[in-house]
Amino acid sequence: MSAIETLGPGLLERLPAAVQKPTYDRASLSPGMAHLGVGAFHRCHQAEYTDDLLSLKFDRWGIVGINIRPPALADTLGRQSGLYTRLIRDNDHVEARVIGSIVKVADSLESPDPALAVLASPDIDLVTMTVTEKGYCHIPSTGALDLDHPDIVHDLANPQAPRSVPGILVRTLELRRSTHGRKLTLLSCDNIPANGVILENVVRSFAEKRGDGLADWIAANAAFPSAMVDRIAPAVTRQDLDSVEQRYGYRDGAVAVGEPFRQWVIERKFAGRVPRWDLAGATFVDDVTPFEHLKMRVLNGAQTTLATLGVLAGLEHTSDAIADPLLSVFVRRMLVEETLPTLTPVPGVEPHAYIEQSLGRLKNTAIRHRNHQIATDGSQKIVQRLLNPIRDRLKQGAGIGLLSVPAAGWMAYLILASARFGKRWTVSDPYAGKVAAIADAAGRDAPMLASAVLAIDTIFDPGLAADETFREAVTSALGELLSGDPMAAVRRSLQQDEVARLKRSKQSAL
Repeated sequence: MSAIETLGPGLLERLPAAVQKPTYDRASLSPGMAHLGVGAFHRCHQAEYTDDLLSLKFDRWGIVGINIRPPALADTLGRQSGLYTRLIRDNDHVEARVIGSIVKVADSLESPDPALAVLASPDIDLVTMTVTEKGYCHIPSTGALDLDHPDIVHDLANPQAPRSVPGILVRTLELRRSTHGRKLTLLSCDNIPANGVILENVVRSFAEKRGDGLADWIAANAAFPSAMVDRIAPAVTRQDLDSVEQRYGYRDGAVAVGEPFRQWVIERKFAGRVPRWDLAGATFVDDVTPFEHLKMRVLNGAQTTLATLGVLAGLEHTSDAIADPLLSVFVRRMLVEETLPTLTPVPGVEPHAYIEQSLGRLKNTAIRHRNHQIATDGSQKIVQRLLNPIRDRLKQGAGIGLLSVPAAGWMAYLILASARFGKRWTVSDPYAGKVAAIADAAGRDAPMLASAVLAIDTIFDPGLAADETFREAVTSALGELLSGDPMAAVRRSLQQDEVARLKRSKQSAL
């Protein structure tokens, strides 16, 4: 029996007919951009858009993929010359395609030098990044650079050997200034509101600390457009890797899996050359904010809500949580009644239809998105997904009885991972230790727990934390979420909301 071949350039011409492949000449493709943080999302999103563009209008836009955090790329993408299989799954339907836009990879886990060599090259006009919210080393409640972050402290002391994203980018721009002076666009593709503004803040703040006129040079020679990205791409499993081998007859160590839906909205703000991603379906706009708020507060707000409440209800995947009758009713009512009124109109989008589309996407049973994975780094996400809409509702003098439940759900999720609560599960969150210490000290005293967590001012804006309506709603929900019947909090909020709705309808009838 012949050995199973691994995906690589030599296999492209012999791929089964069911697998789409690049229609352009990869051998002629040269690097024009770099991407920091090559994970499943990048492979399902920006790299696919670029692959589409290269098929439509071939140009020097090959991607160099760089990882400065695990996993290393050499043995997966590197071994396969940047090629990988992208699977689109929609319930029972599967579509396979080999993407060819990544031409080279660089592992920079041990040293920043490989990353800096790529990023400082005059061939690179654009850097995109998906480094997760915590990669920006910012304070979530304000967006400012966290000067106490251990990596920032290290990088300011060792500017030529940086290990943080802001430190690496500032060193990149410094090297570009001293060698060739070419302009650079830095495009964040992470789920942070005003991600371009946050990226520019942390880079410019870091550069100001360095001095030598570097911040002024960056202001004149670098651009930081904001972007909204959307496609659900869960972590790849062993089963996903095996399915390519079983179904298509070759081995691929860099498979990526996603849903059919994708969207990319990019602010028209570039320092130099930029790929014509609009030809491949992306949208260039003057202001990303309305699109960003809609997606973060509706789709991502629903994901965070279903993830933490789903874990508390003993459900493993988002598709399980949205299939639960109670959670399904809750999340729809929350979005329609409390989230939607906080949003500004988005050109061409009907908000109720967007909610239904988003919830429909979460029902896709072929996308095995684990609730614990979505709940990862929740402290970096709840400001934009839940706390900002809560703040807007309070300003409007409107109710927050539903939105306050997932806010308390994030607290309960971390509290139950503490030793005092039996380490119910393992969590991954920069604030896990701080919340565990609060839980260990306060025990089951919900008012004390809520008060101490709300005092974390890097997450909870002090004005919001001091609001009595918010404090009472969160404290009440937290007490029930930590009880033997956590879904009591969900049922009670729906009942209270129903009473409030009846009151409103009676008043409007008068």
